[in-house]
Amino acid sequence: MILKPLGDKVVLKQIEAEEITKSGIILPSTAKEKSQEAIVIAVGTGGIVDGKTVPMEVNVGDKIIYAKYSGTDIKINDQEYKIVKQSDIIAVIEE
Repeated sequence: MILKPLGDKVVLKQIEAEEITKSGIILPSTAKEKSQEAIVIAVGTGGIVDGKTVPMEVNVGDKIIYAKYSGTDIKINDQEYKIVKQSDIIAVIEE
């Protein structure tokens, strides 16, 4: 199955949070907070704001940070994804 987002939507695959802190403390699954980092899996064609086309600023494969309470969680073939608006993406991580 292929997810094809519409308009200014972006499909993300969350990056799992680390289970061990930098100081060596192992976190139980109940104490872990979901990471806000993700990899872009698919992008829409862009949106329209005030009658002007807004191009997509992210590309497939980009590592990004998104707003904490944004998007819609979905599960397809035992894989979890998040669909967000482009405006919910806070930053692109460049390494």
